Amino acid sequence: MTVRPLLHATAWMEKDHRVRMDDLRRAATERLPSAVSEYINQGSADGITTSGAASAWDRVRFRPRILRDVSVVSTVTTVLGRELATPVCVAPTALHRAAHADGEVATACGAASSGSLMAVSTNAGMTFEQIGATGAAWWLQCYVMRDRGVTKAITQRAQAAGATAVVLTADTPVVGRKHNAGLSVWDVVPPEYLLANVDQGDLPDGALDKADDLTPDTISWLREVSGLPVVVKGVLRADDARIVASAGAAAVQVSNHGGRQLDQSVATADVLPEIAAAVQGTGAEVYVDGGIRRGEHVLAAMALGARAVFVGRPVLWALTAGGASGQGGCAGVAALLSELTAELAHAMTLAGARTVTEITRDLVA
Repeated sequence: MTVRPLLHATAWMEKDHRVRMDDLRRAATERLPSAVSEYINQGSADGITTSGAASAWDRVRFRPRILRDVSVVSTVTTVLGRELATPVCVAPTALHRAAHADGEVATACGAASSGSLMAVSTNAGMTFEQIGATGAAWWLQCYVMRDRGVTKAITQRAQAAGATAVVLTADTPVVGRKHNAGLSVWDVVPPEYLLANVDQGDLPDGALDKADDLTPDTISWLREVSGLPVVVKGVLRADDARIVASAGAAAVQVSNHGGRQLDQSVATADVLPEIAAAVQGTGAEVYVDGGIRRGEHVLAAMALGARAVFVGRPVLWALTAGGASGQGGCAGVAALLSELTAELAHAMTLAGARTVTEITRDLVA
């Protein structure tokens, strides 16, 4: 079997290079202020959606093929025409600087080292120019603000710095309510850890509030002002997926925002097949996030119709546990993505799939 070389294992990896997510999360939690780790790990309301995300993928069962030549296995794929070494990509999250001093720059470095792609949050604490200088493939995750001029400026700055797509987060007309055990994260995190790419000097009150009046026309507006393809993130319904594709989206991302918006929302694993079927033939690609924790989860997602998966919380854990300064954060993220990719290659081998194009629906019972 031929796969990408593996990085040296850390304390949160088994000797066979399997990622131990519980240990990784524990190591990160021990290093982070309690308010920060709570913010990263919590879901909205009672956390029902968040707690059930990984187990939904665990319920998938495979029907592996036999007597296939799997002496060479490749995880190479493309997203929006760009070749990647892996379909395991970095989901957009805030507070990278709270996890590591180099913030999103370290994360982008890790993504580049593993041949992956990173979605960068509107709330990023490092500038787009700094992120672009790493050479990583990256997209801008976009919250449309009430002040559309601010949104336009953010997207155009990202495009100039090397972003190749805009990810419209469509499931956040308001922020889902969270419960805090003690201090809120906003009581302990410096303001410079957020919105490094927004000039807030002369903005009126409410300009940065998230817009609650989005429509399908927002897709074409974003495409026009940014000059980039638009991915719509937050899709959990087949009818919405069809609307999004008809409105000109280049891709739909099946997502419940990590369980951080409407609690008791469906698991992404459960609705991915119907959404993939709904956009078949439209040209729109399909991605998924939410609870992806093992190579088998990646295999399941791709068999159920996803072209790529996006991982959120584990990246922040790896960014934290990978080291306190210098290249530590980069190495942690690179190790996580490379090991999940190695797990996927191992699962592909056992399933009789030599390339990502051979990961098809018939692999799932």
